[in-house]
Amino acid sequence: MSHFRKIVWGWLLEELGYSLFQSWDQGRSYKLNDTYVVLVQVEERYKDISYHRCGVGLNHLAFHAASREQVDEMTVKLEERGVHILYKDRHPYAGGENYYAVFFEDPDRIKVELLAPN
Repeated sequence: MSHFRKIVWGWLLEELGYSLFQSWDQGRSYKLNDTYVVLVQVEERYKDISYHRCGVGLNHLAFHAASREQVDEMTVKLEERGVHILYKDRHPYAGGENYYAVFFEDPDRIKVELLAPN
């Protein structure tokens, strides 16, 4: 698993309360209560197949934040780590007037959303 992916996903999940559950050469898994997230490095033979969130498959991942303050804190931390924030011109209301969130991309350009409760 690439170092950058470990930094982004491991850090993000731990900030959201997940704990490292399993670790092996090509992947990691994290748990929070009954939720289990597995991250696996793509095999070499599939690396030339590009990903696009508008194609077949995963569109984006969404996580719940504890508060609007956590969304704001995480936005600063993401920017400090050089993570690309999406829809900056409408942040933190890119999802709508009553939708307080930060949207960003991981190193593979997978869209991730961190949404505050109403």
